[in-house]
Amino acid sequence: MTPSTADSTAPSATPSTAPCAAPSTSPSKPHLGPVDVPDADALGRVQQLCDLTDPYTSGPAEEELFAAAMAETNAWHRERSPFFRSLYDDGARPDTPYRAPLVHANFFKRHEVLSIPEDEVHLHLTSSGTTGQKSQMFFDEWTIRSAQRMVARIFDHNGWITPDQPVNYLLYSYEPARDLNLGTSFTDNYLCDFAPARQVEYALRGTGNGHEFDPFGCVAALRRFAEDDVPVRILGFPAFLWFTLERMRAMGLPPLELPEGSLVILGGGWKGHTDRQIGKHELYARVTEQLGVPSERIRDTFGSVEHCIPYIECAHHNLHAPVWSRVFIRSTRTLEPLPYGERGYLHLVSPYITSVPAQSVLMGDLASLHPGEECGCELPTPWFTIHGRAGVSRNRNCAVAAAELMKGMS
Repeated sequence: MTPSTADSTAPSATPSTAPCAAPSTSPSKPHLGPVDVPDADALGRVQQLCDLTDPYTSGPAEEELFAAAMAETNAWHRERSPFFRSLYDDGARPDTPYRAPLVHANFFKRHEVLSIPEDEVHLHLTSSGTTGQKSQMFFDEWTIRSAQRMVARIFDHNGWITPDQPVNYLLYSYEPARDLNLGTSFTDNYLCDFAPARQVEYALRGTGNGHEFDPFGCVAALRRFAEDDVPVRILGFPAFLWFTLERMRAMGLPPLELPEGSLVILGGGWKGHTDRQIGKHELYARVTEQLGVPSERIRDTFGSVEHCIPYIECAHHNLHAPVWSRVFIRSTRTLEPLPYGERGYLHLVSPYITSVPAQSVLMGDLASLHPGEECGCELPTPWFTIHGRAGVSRNRNCAVAAAELMKGMS
């Protein structure tokens, strides 16, 4: 998921240095326009799949199209990436869907692999904080614009694109700074494109030598926004939102009532501060209690720089797979596929990416998959629940780095 600065055609553009979208009177909806694959003959079915406008449509026709698109993207990467060609030619596991070999997300922390010439790299993002191992992901224009359009279609599906309604933003993410190319910062700034900004406040303030969490600034912003006449959009790490609510309670502040239409979109998890983690429903209840935002207007998300397909909770707070991806769960012992309800490694598949052979990524997250009808919402596609990270890792990511800023502040 990416911000508006990906619209720049300069490969060296630093997207996260741009602020949220300026107020606009244009009635058009951003990022919903046509996007063309780099080779229409080689990737025609990929184009058709990513052109589907209903983010949660499903059926035999869509499955047939998805399989054909995966065959095209596998052929694309096999021809252009020696790494992927060796994997593919050695033979994918017989239980691997769409003959796409598994590539663990950690591979991208140690290796830079491309399926395009370097001069076609449109955007470079990393997965982690300022130190430690980082996934290095490179995007051509098609891949990043296609991912943007998926986010836009899900936001449009939920009625969250409001070009004529300014909002105030509180971003629980990093304030833009030169050379900051973190995926989370990029994402949160991009989400500002869907409603023009009246005011923007960042929770992680730039100091000139890194970033510091500013809880008092967050509290002040929320109190100021509650007195304004436009909705508020809160985006970013849930841990920092929780910490702000705790600080408000410790200060003895009464509950606020944010304006009608306010929206909370969370992402990044609690990694690095699991000792403070609370259940999401407890967090949502506190947001409703202290900020007046109803539960259906509070949504968590899942995504990664290695797999930019957007997974956004439905109104029942489950992460449904959109039509452009497929989700599987694999045994932590054998990597065999597991049935609905069982926990294992999260395996994410999508043919959208042409820049890097990351169309079949095995994540380090433990998850379980469930049929769409078990949710109770109107979405028919399967949904998954994240149960935490597998094992103990020294790798750091954006949430870990951000959580370290909270140490000693409770």
